[in-house]
Amino acid sequence: MDPKPTTRSTLRNTEKTLLADSANRYIHMATTDNTRRTYRAAIRSFERWGGRLPTQPATLAAYLSDQAVALNPRTLDVYLTALGRWHQTQGLRDPARDPGVRKTLEGIRRVHGRPKRQARALRLEHIAVFLQTLQQQPDSLKKHRDWALLQVGFFGAFRRSELVTIEVEDLSWEPEGLVVTLPRSKTDPHGEGLKRALPRGNGPVCPVSALENWLKRAGIHEGPVFRAVNRWDRLQPQALSGGSVNRILKALGETCDLDFVPTLSSHSFRRGLSTAAAREKVDFAQIKRQGGWKHDGTVRGYIEEGQQFTDNAASTLLAKVASLIEGSD
Repeated sequence: MDPKPTTRSTLRNTEKTLLADSANRYIHMATTDNTRRTYRAAIRSFERWGGRLPTQPATLAAYLSDQAVALNPRTLDVYLTALGRWHQTQGLRDPARDPGVRKTLEGIRRVHGRPKRQARALRLEHIAVFLQTLQQQPDSLKKHRDWALLQVGFFGAFRRSELVTIEVEDLSWEPEGLVVTLPRSKTDPHGEGLKRALPRGNGPVCPVSALENWLKRAGIHEGPVFRAVNRWDRLQPQALSGGSVNRILKALGETCDLDFVPTLSSHSFRRGLSTAAAREKVDFAQIKRQGGWKHDGTVRGYIEEGQQFTDNAASTLLAKVASLIEGSD
């Protein structure tokens, strides 16, 4: 018997299914991988505690209260947002918006709140010590990669997620330096493209020549710029992971015998560039542009940190008291 001919209705249903699959794929892509991981962690935490979704405000408030000592208030805040988002995507009433739940979290912040642990900002003298240490190491691919990674990361104020996704095709070489076009960034989720300019240095410190040298020695002509190098100093095809950037920086800090290695991370590049520039009285707009920051408040915070001793009311008073004491002698 001949198979039934395909009907117009069957074609329409197939078409609808394909469109639905395409829509679901785009919905999935609207949320970053990091956000999805955070949401999954929140749901696992809630379910291990004994909660079930969907839930009620009273249960959510009880969960927050019971976890107040074990989890940082900031973590609980993120988890609460994730649990609320789960209800929203299911078309259900969001229990996280309940006034009682919000009051519970506010009380936890007041009782258990503590300062956020921040990455240590690298100062110019730290960068100098790092580079001097690398200079003294035996010649190797890893040495040249780290030499370039350190300079590009710091002077470009790159996030680690940005550093590891830079590809040769994103580089535009100019007489004055290098322009890196970031195809994706935390502050550019829609891929409109952010550009970061790296000027050439006049002395031995130059992120542009360091990168040129690394690409030439490694024979990299396309694909990821910063790649893994194995224990036998052989180049690997895959890009470095974000975690590898942190490990490289911490290992270098330990070699230089720095006393703040536990607080070193790739974010030390961004905080370091902004605070160092603030100490040198670099213009606000220039600092903001180089780091690709969207919010003025973030930049002002870094500037205040960089100038906390140079623009300090107590400095004038200290000098005044010293002159009074000297004058009375």
